[in-house]
Amino acid sequence: MEHHPAAAWLTETAASAVKQHGAGNLLRIVLVLMILGCVLTAWFLLRGYKRKDD
Repeated sequence: MEHHPAAAWLTETAASAVKQHGAGNLLRIVLVLMILGCVLTAWFLLRGYKRKDD
């Protein structure tokens, strides 16, 4: 398996967040990012319906 520094940094950051504050804050961050992702995806998919074809 290849080593990816960004992935290692992300896992270390998540592990330190869980150690310091428990799993609650990490889950809140994940939920907020999921909701933002859903909103951006819906906007991207639905923006095409707004155009009027003459």
